[in-house]
Amino acid sequence: MNFSFRTVFPLVVTFLVLTVLCIAGNIFLADKGINFMVVMGGNVVFFLISLLVFRMQYMAMYNSNPQVFIRSVMSGTIIKMFGCLAAVIGYYFASRPAFNKPAIYISMIIYVVYLVVEVRTILKLNKTKNA
Repeated sequence: MNFSFRTVFPLVVTFLVLTVLCIAGNIFLADKGINFMVVMGGNVVFFLISLLVFRMQYMAMYNSNPQVFIRSVMSGTIIKMFGCLAAVIGYYFASRPAFNKPAIYISMIIYVVYLVVEVRTILKLNKTKNA
């Protein structure tokens, strides 16, 4: 039940790949009027939230009570939802006239990518005999 770098490796790889794609696509994003810093900020926020929720679910997976895992999945969903909501509302109030909707939409796609990687990794870990 040791929480190591090996367990979060898929999330780290996803973060690095998305960061490289954002940096490489900076020229394309600027031409379309998409704010690069908002997309990178969304990437970082979703990575940190995913790490937190993944750790919660990983620790709950090894608990003898199966309801603990269900509660951690539900609370992780709530944490993600309110974290994303707070980030979007904070960005809206911080830059009212320069609010960039396309960057928010791209960040939503980034959120789905992190969600898929996180669920896939948890399901893979849950197939081990100690889970």
